[in-house]
Amino acid sequence: MASTTAGRRGAFLPQAHARRAAVTPGRRKERRRAGLQGWGFVAPAMLIVLGLSIFPAAWAFWLSLQSWDGFSTPTWVGIGNYQQMVTDAALRDAVGHTMLYTALFVPASVLMGMGLAMLLNRSLFLIGFYRTAIFLPFVASAAATGILTTYLFNPQFGLANTVLRALHLPQQGWLEDPSQAMVVITLMSLWGQAAFTTVIYLAALQDIPSELLEAARIDGANRWQSFWHVTFPQLAPVTVFVTVWQVIEAIQLFDLVYTTTRGGPLDATQTIVYYLWQTAFKDLEFGYASAVAYGLFAVTLIITGGVVLYSRRAKVEAF
Repeated sequence: MASTTAGRRGAFLPQAHARRAAVTPGRRKERRRAGLQGWGFVAPAMLIVLGLSIFPAAWAFWLSLQSWDGFSTPTWVGIGNYQQMVTDAALRDAVGHTMLYTALFVPASVLMGMGLAMLLNRSLFLIGFYRTAIFLPFVASAAATGILTTYLFNPQFGLANTVLRALHLPQQGWLEDPSQAMVVITLMSLWGQAAFTTVIYLAALQDIPSELLEAARIDGANRWQSFWHVTFPQLAPVTVFVTVWQVIEAIQLFDLVYTTTRGGPLDATQTIVYYLWQTAFKDLEFGYASAVAYGLFAVTLIITGGVVLYSRRAKVEAF
């Protein structure tokens, strides 16, 4: 029986090879044609990516090794720009301001987004209107947010001091006070950016199986116990993602500072990116500004990689 089966297989083998040999050229043409069509669709996007991101990034790195004012011939300085960053007091102050903003903004945006998402994850009258109203500040331009910030917190005619005056409370310096300006910028950033975390958390809450919450209620858990032991563990991957995203947004703060304080008062709101912009386009030190940009990129990469590795070791897969 085994020999008969082996004989049949041996008889069919030449026919199978012949079929493959006959079909292979046609299939190769079809695969080649499909591949060319695919590259035809992908090529425009690849050119845009190469032209607007990869090529400028490579050129900026090359520029960071030179001293150039944008007009004269570049001078090769090697790692001199990176060595200058270590002793730059103004850059050190900008790093401190950025760290302060990050410490204020990131926890508040994550907690606020989670809280708003919990409130909006209910069957309420006009719930669609509420969700839209929460998200609207996120799509507002930085210029509009800056104008609104100036109007609200201007020490002379701002709405905030007008309310304090009506309540017979002491007026504040707000954007003109070095100790308060960064807090004001943080508040206005929360007004716009908390909508993003709210939407992400709301989508995650709607993906939690209702059976888990029902089982917790049957076991006698109250709302806080249900949230802490059921809901919050389900939101852990989203929390890691949102935290990393908001940290990256925080250390890249520029537009709101540019439209409100321009780094003042007394450089109290000068962040890393604003210092980078000022160094490049006001002081015309493009090589040193490129080095600062790559230093910022390295810090962002280290923070993101560290959080991702920690989340994977803790078995909280967010990426």
